[in-house]
Amino acid sequence: MKKKKVFIKGAISPEFISESIAKHQSKHSIGAHNIFLGQVRADEISDRTVEAIEYSCYEELADKKLFEIRESTFEKFDLTCMHIYHSLGLVKAGEICFFVFVSSKRRKEVYEATEYVVNRVKEDVPIFGKEIFKDQSHQWKVNS
Repeated sequence: MKKKKVFIKGAISPEFISESIAKHQSKHSIGAHNIFLGQVRADEISDRTVEAIEYSCYEELADKKLFEIRESTFEKFDLTCMHIYHSLGLVKAGEICFFVFVSSKRRKEVYEATEYVVNRVKEDVPIFGKEIFKDQSHQWKVNS
């Protein structure tokens, strides 16, 4: 299977998301799509507000894990296609940092596959987020 580009520098733009969706209109065997969008929250932590998250990863290992997730998802679910995108670098509160897009003939598959992919990426892929606060202090993000 062809290696897919996953990492995007900075925020994932609404234009990128809409173009991704538009590319699938010519695929007439698809009956359902499901999308997950992860957005940076302006969390309040110890009286400080998150202004942005700076994402980093060990790209070689992350790519390997993402490939394994992709393969296991296609084995487990009857999908037509699947795309995973994640930001690297600085993403401001309110911007999109994680985009999962799955397609299938039927809707049941896309719901289950989306949840599976999102959970596996969050649990298994070494992507790290440093929360940057308005006062420019920072701390490593804990996934929840």
